[in-house]
Amino acid sequence: MAKPKKVALAYSGGLDTSIIIPWLIETYGCEVVAICGDIGQGGDELAGLEAKARKTGASEVHVADMREEFVSEYLWRLVRAGGEYEHKYLLGTSIARPLLAKKQVEVALATGCDALAHGCTGKGNDQVRFELTYKALAPHLAVIAPWREWNIVSREDAIEYAARHKVPISQTTTKIYSRDRNIWHISHEGGALEDPANAAPEDVWMLTRSPKEAPDKPADVTIGFERGRPASVNGKTMPAVALLEELNRIGGENGVGRIDLVENRFVGMKSRGCYETPGGTLIMAAHRELETLTLDKNMAHYKQKLALDYSEMVYNGLWFTPLREALDAFFEEASRSTTGEVTLRLYKGGFQPVSRKSPNSLYSVDIASFTMGAAYDQRDARGFINLIGLPIQVRASLKKAAKSV
Repeated sequence: MAKPKKVALAYSGGLDTSIIIPWLIETYGCEVVAICGDIGQGGDELAGLEAKARKTGASEVHVADMREEFVSEYLWRLVRAGGEYEHKYLLGTSIARPLLAKKQVEVALATGCDALAHGCTGKGNDQVRFELTYKALAPHLAVIAPWREWNIVSREDAIEYAARHKVPISQTTTKIYSRDRNIWHISHEGGALEDPANAAPEDVWMLTRSPKEAPDKPADVTIGFERGRPASVNGKTMPAVALLEELNRIGGENGVGRIDLVENRFVGMKSRGCYETPGGTLIMAAHRELETLTLDKNMAHYKQKLALDYSEMVYNGLWFTPLREALDAFFEEASRSTTGEVTLRLYKGGFQPVSRKSPNSLYSVDIASFTMGAAYDQRDARGFINLIGLPIQVRASLKKAAKSV
């Protein structure tokens, strides 16, 4: 690869990307354009970001507010699909990477960059998610992945490099968790969490109260949906970002949304992480409950099958693909009737549904009631069972005849 002259770096201000700016300049003698997307990671992470990037050598810094796009065009699609990886993970990091990489490519093309760089390690999933997006949107640009090139082999090495180059960082050798935060969730990896035999220390958690310290009184929250998309909280229609922030507050106060997960990474290894998704956990649960009213059996079961494929595609970074777009078209059509409200009762880290309502409900009290009525003739069940059981009956007859020979 010819030495690039101008590199667009996906920049977060964290440990890895902070040291990548001086490393790129030292290694390639190039200009560095730092690009950061505000996807709800919080003011603390964004405060002073531009000044820090320039101080460490960036010639340009672009910070884009992408919260509305992230929630409306990415997270709500995930909700509509019922996306959940390996029974637990609500894909908070996975779903954000294609959007961040897309913005990086847009800025790179607009500013005349001839290469793209990211701070993902050679062991993780994120390198795949970023680079598959690059291939989809700007296949002609060179890609630099410092973790696959430099001689830094640990986070301790990275901290030492930052100290030598006077790069300000918040990580220390005694508090070395790797975290990724956005408006949907925060992930925690590294440190004591690397051994799955260790219980997660209480100081890991940041968005949710300990269930032991949550209120002693249950709290009810009602989430409204329109065509599968979250639309209201407690009867109040809200914009997407404000809605998710409000549910994050409610869920966090009640200790909802913590998971401790050993997952199978796309690159072939297992990893252990802790995730907090307070609002997202409530939304996904309420959406599932609403679908129990609005989807017929065949649609519900088929949607569950496709949700597994969709979740794996999101996890593996295959967002900008025809198959993902086709699946989204299916989920959009499948969710046409998913309008209504679900009330969840929260208590010390747990919750349960207490009410489900929809103008499109397929639930019929007349049919489901134990009281006999004209809407359902129980005598019809005999023929139904006979037809379904015919292959079973024939096989049993053959077995019986074979034994009698």
